[in-house]
Amino acid sequence: MGMFSNILSKLGFGPKSAAPVEAPVLEAASASAAPAEVAAPAPVAISVVDVVSQLEGLAAKHAEKLNWKVSIVDLLKLLDLDSSLASRKELATELGCPAEKMGDSAQMNMWLHKTVLQKLAANGGNVPADLIA
Repeated sequence: MGMFSNILSKLGFGPKSAAPVEAPVLEAASASAAPAEVAAPAPVAISVVDVVSQLEGLAAKHAEKLNWKVSIVDLLKLLDLDSSLASRKELATELGCPAEKMGDSAQMNMWLHKTVLQKLAANGGNVPADLIA
């Protein structure tokens, strides 16, 4: 599992949120006697994850005051993920950071923070435009 997958998982994206929606569909299908009804599954709603609310909730409980809105290190710490330079480089590589930014940790960190928030939004996260612009 990649670093970004870990971030998604920590924020509640993915199979966990889809499972409750699918369970009633399976129960309804097994209760039905007509095979034609089973062949047409109900549409599955895509759930939106309120990223800011999740992160602010975590920040309120965290012992350290973390500025996750501007710092990738603080964002990773808040999610209880490894925030070391090696881990950030791994995440930057996974997300396709340009080579010229990889050599400068400050540039890489700024790119990484913005890109992580953009990718969260692209995966169904509710992220305010001012955080990803």
